[in-house]
Order: sequence, then C-alpha cells, then structure tokens
Amino acid sequence: MRGSVACGVKLRAVSTSLTASSGALATGPEPIAEAGPQSLCAREPYVPAERLVAEMVPPPRFDGVRFDTYNPDPNQPSQAQAVTTLSTFAAGLGGAHASGTAKRRWFSKKPAAPAGPRGVYLDGGYGVGKTHLLASLWHATPAAPEYKAFGTFVELTNLVGALGFQQTVQTLGGHRLLCIDEFELDDPGDTVLVSSLLRKLVESGVALAATSNTLPGKLGEGRFAAVDFLREIQGLSAHFRPLRIDGEDYRHRGLPEAPAPYSDEQVAKAAYATPGATLDDFPGLLAHLARVHPSRYSALTEDISAVCLTDVQAVPDQSTALRLVVLADRLYDREIPVLASGVPFDRLFSEEMLNGGYRKKYFRAISRLTALARDAKGLVSQ
Repeated sequence: MRGSVACGVKLRAVSTSLTASSGALATGPEPIAEAGPQSLCAREPYVPAERLVAEMVPPPRFDGVRFDTYNPDPNQPSQAQAVTTLSTFAAGLGGAHASGTAKRRWFSKKPAAPAGPRGVYLDGGYGVGKTHLLASLWHATPAAPEYKAFGTFVELTNLVGALGFQQTVQTLGGHRLLCIDEFELDDPGDTVLVSSLLRKLVESGVALAATSNTLPGKLGEGRFAAVDFLREIQGLSAHFRPLRIDGEDYRHRGLPEAPAPYSDEQVAKAAYATPGATLDDFPGLLAHLARVHPSRYSALTEDISAVCLTDVQAVPDQSTALRLVVLADRLYDREIPVLASGVPFDRLFSEEMLNGGYRKKYFRAISRLTALARDAKGLVSQ
C-alpha cells in the first residue's frame, strides 16, 4: 500500500517536484519516509457484518473518558447537572436487564423495572461534550462490554443494512444499554427504520441513550431538537428524559484560530516526513469515497497517523458532502490530524447546504475538521 501516493494529477505533479528536489529535502531537519506516504484512494477495505457489531463501542478518542474527566463549564450549570443525572441513570441499570450470562430460573421473581424513563436524550449545541457524556454513560453502566453497544445513527443504520432488521433486534435485544450518538432527523426513511428498531429493543428491556445537535441559532429557543426527536419517535417518547446541555463549543473554547490552509508543497513535504501519513488530492479522494460504502470508512482510516490533503475545494453536491461528513466523523473518532491546502474548512459547504436540511451535519463536520486542522499544525516545519 505504501508508494501509492496520488489519485489526482495535481498531486502527482507536487510529488514529482518533491522527488526532483529530494537532495535539498534530505538535508533538512525532517526525516523523509523512505517509501513515501500512503494514499486513502488505494484502500478498499472489506468489513464483515460481525465486525460492525464488535466495533459498537466508544471510539478511540473516548476510550478513557469518564464522568469525573468531564469538565463542566462553571457558567453553564446544566453541564454539571447532566453529569449527576447520567451517573444516577447508569447506576440504576445495574439489575435492570439480564446480562445474558444465564437464563432466569423458572418461578424466580422477575427483577423490578426501574422507575422513570428507560432512556435519556442529550440535547445541546456543538462541542458541549455530549459524546463525552454518552461514552461515560457506556463506561459507567455495570455490564460487560458485550452487553452494551455504542454507535452513531449512521453506524446503526449500516448495521441494520448488513444484518437485516430481525437479526439486528436479536443481536441487540440482549443488551443492557444502547447508546446512539448524533441521532439524525433529516432522513425520514432512516428515522422511521431506527425508531421501529428502538421500539423493539425497549420492549426487550434495553435502556437507551441518544444525542443530537441543536442549531447554533436555536440554542435560546428551548428544546428545539428534543421536541423534534420525541415527535419522530412517537411511540418511544415516554421512554426518554430530555437533558438540556448548554455551552459553547469546547473544541474551540479559548484556543487560537485554526491555521490557514498551507501550500500544496508544504502539505506534501509534511506527508513524506510523517511516518504513517496519507497524501491525497482532495477531488480524487471525494471520487474514491463514492466507491466505498460509509460503513467502511472506519476501516479506511485504520493505522493512519495523519491525513494530508491537497487542493481542498468546496464540495460539489449534497451526496458528496454527506460522505465527507462521515469521513470527518471517523477521522475525529480516531484523533487523526488533517493537514490541507486549498480552501479553509469553513468554506467546504455552500450557503445553501448550511441552510438546508442537513445543516446540523455540516456544522458538526466543520467544527471537527477545524479541531483536527489545529492538531496538524505541528506537522509543518516552521
């Protein structure tokens, strides 16, 4: 896989330029990777259905998070209140569902159902720590990892597509907790599908937790997303307790602005100097994403230390934009820095897109890519 550098003409030109001046580069302070960087465009991962189930755990970024590692903003009391409420909720799941390790004996008394809703919904803006809290809930729930599931809305729909509806119900029905990050309300078909699935799981005794983003301009207007969420899952509304989490985007709180895009030459040089990095032409990468199912994007980004992109441009259409959103989520989950040339990430999506039905996804992608661009700053020699 190494040595397959480019999937675009412009990138090949940059690579040729670097090779021609390799003598000058080799004498610099940065070591140059012998075989050159990898290319995401050269990767076509295969992901069996059983792996989709096994990977329904908090992503690497949230492996070590716990309630006590969450830092509530003292100016936002709803954040500290959310920690208290979720901690209590997790503790209440201790005997709420059979773990699956043994069947209940005949004539034995059925455990009493816990009082109150069997689900919580975290309603808040971008970067207030909802995923941190959701992952902390997963870690705090007293059950073995194989009886807890954590995934995004997209990953859950991919699982249903891979296993089928009934098999998914059987697979997850023995779990004690299902956490769904970034519950989406912009695709009626998927929303109805997942709503039907959740209804079946609740009937099986599975506790639920979900998150979704409110729009930045709607944060002062009450539980906008929560109302939409509860309406869309009509029959399940009684099982959810909405928790409002206010605050500003922690990914950019008190931090300097994200670095401006670099030149193609700077990006390529950094890719050659960074072991495990990938180097791709942005338009070529977008074309490659169209040939890889989004359920495979996690595998696409395995064992990568940094993603280097040249010629970043505004995405041309909605389908391409939605695929890019999924890739941005997977890169963020794995904490992979993104170094880029071209337009800034806040200009990836058109005004029409940012005002349309998928705007929540696009704002999330901008926030996450901006954070990853800041992480990549150290890859460029000063």
